[in-house]
Amino acid sequence: MNKRVLITGSNGFTGKHLSEHLTRNGYQLLSLQADITDFSLLNTELQGFASEQPIDYVIHLAAISFVAHTESLAFYQVNLLGSENLIKALCQLKSPPKKVILASSAAVYGSEQSAELLDESLCPRPQNHYGFAKLAMEHLAQTYRNQLPILITRPFNYTGVGQAQNFIIPKLIHHFAQKTEVIRLGNLEVWREFNDVADVCLWYQQLLENPHALGVVNLCSQRLIALQEVVAQLSGLTGHHPHIEVDPALVRANELPRLGGSAQRLQQWVALSAPRPLKQTLQTMLQAALK
Repeated sequence: MNKRVLITGSNGFTGKHLSEHLTRNGYQLLSLQADITDFSLLNTELQGFASEQPIDYVIHLAAISFVAHTESLAFYQVNLLGSENLIKALCQLKSPPKKVILASSAAVYGSEQSAELLDESLCPRPQNHYGFAKLAMEHLAQTYRNQLPILITRPFNYTGVGQAQNFIIPKLIHHFAQKTEVIRLGNLEVWREFNDVADVCLWYQQLLENPHALGVVNLCSQRLIALQEVVAQLSGLTGHHPHIEVDPALVRANELPRLGGSAQRLQQWVALSAPRPLKQTLQTMLQAALK
């Protein structure tokens, strides 16, 4: 019998890719439809799923993920209190899941760390409501660690087809596909991880299946790529050479020039192969944008 995995946020960017990946690999997908801020509806739907047979795994992706979202209160209503509703509802199931993965964010580290590659032992120093809410969710979840087998993931930058254009790579893909003459960006002198969502999906599957993977773990590759290199590769792929203009309104204060994650702990739990080449990721996204 296929293992049953419940995914929240299955209609979002990561959720769609992960749902397809796990289905291809023999999992029975349960897609939560209830609003996670409504405990009653959420609990009723979970009890309905569990009445048929136990829920083996849970991956909680539902969240407001755009850091510049204008409604600050929403970060706490959804990312913190909505997560608490899910955890409380899972604790009421007769048969608890074998693993509950909660997606946090590398944003909890903040931009005042001295290391180039950030590891899980660092003291988090978030600097915006998104990071504050995610860190609060982490602390709250840890209070349930004696009731549920919980793993908290801290993903660093990743991208792929279907990601919203308010993120940097989809924004660039759109402009290059449309052959925009001028592209306005923030700080160009930055190096970041630009991983492929397909790699992230594989890491999630392996973390699900490893009973020792509990606590907190970065989702990262340790591969830093200059933003200017992304622009150069897109120019090479499209033959288009737009004028890149730095917009002061898009420059973030105190932004670290180089920022990535340490994958040492992740490597203990998954078979961490070389990440997909950036060129392959960009080609796939360009092809989808040009359809």
